[in-house]
Amino acid sequence: MPVFIALLIIVGIILIPCIKVVPQSKTYVIERLGSYYVTWSNGLHFKMPFIDRVASVVSLKETVKDFAPQPVITKDNVTMQIDTVVYFQITDAKLYTYGVDYPISAIENLTATTLRNLIGELELDQTLTSRDIINSKMRAILDEATDPWGIKVNRVEVKNILPPKDIQEAMEKQMRAERERREKILQAEGEKKSSILIAEGEKESAILRAEADKEAKIKRAEGEAEALLKLKQAEADGMKLLKEAKADESVLRLKSYETLSKLADGQSTKIILPSELSGIASFGTVLKETLNSKKEK
Repeated sequence: MPVFIALLIIVGIILIPCIKVVPQSKTYVIERLGSYYVTWSNGLHFKMPFIDRVASVVSLKETVKDFAPQPVITKDNVTMQIDTVVYFQITDAKLYTYGVDYPISAIENLTATTLRNLIGELELDQTLTSRDIINSKMRAILDEATDPWGIKVNRVEVKNILPPKDIQEAMEKQMRAERERREKILQAEGEKKSSILIAEGEKESAILRAEADKEAKIKRAEGEAEALLKLKQAEADGMKLLKEAKADESVLRLKSYETLSKLADGQSTKIILPSELSGIASFGTVLKETLNSKKEK
């Protein structure tokens, strides 16, 4: 009986470690007698004792690796420090296990060499303004190179680009000068627009004043013309009334005489009578004598 219990304990000690529960997002690579046997996905599994072994435990999650800055030389011989961030995911646990030794180190070295090759084809200004192009080219190259390792490169980002200190100072001076130039241009454009607006305002003001003077002169001329027209109309109406009253030539002459007498009331000392009014004097004498004779009676 004690021997049986001892056997059960020994069997338990041997078999229990052979029961494996693979968690989600992980895989186990199993070898049998030193050769690849199977890949376990998540769930409950059992391996043969002394025959099978777990060669590697592989995570299927996306992994982010921030690699240290690498010295690179541009096409115009400027040495810069550039560090990159690589986002990758293991898609084949078998290839990842047997494809390459130290796969993370292999990706880091591959990233460094690829980055040097790409930057070597670009000048400094192009390097600073072409991050998207560098990222896309590196991702394509790394993804193709890591396929035999069971790795999928999802994204590559250039994190920092650090040119030498003297070049940084020169770039800062250039940017400062560029900002000052833009400021002066904007100020000059503002002054130009202000001068144009002032000139346009003065022009419009002068035009409005000229139009106002013209309209005033037109109104005055129209008023004078209307007054003259009414005066002539009044004279015409007076003549029409006299004609309608059937005034004879003597009455008309008398009216002319009255008009001349009113003129004599002024400062003038001489009155020149027209020849056609020569008979008015005798007519006046006769009229005066007639009136006087009536008063005597």
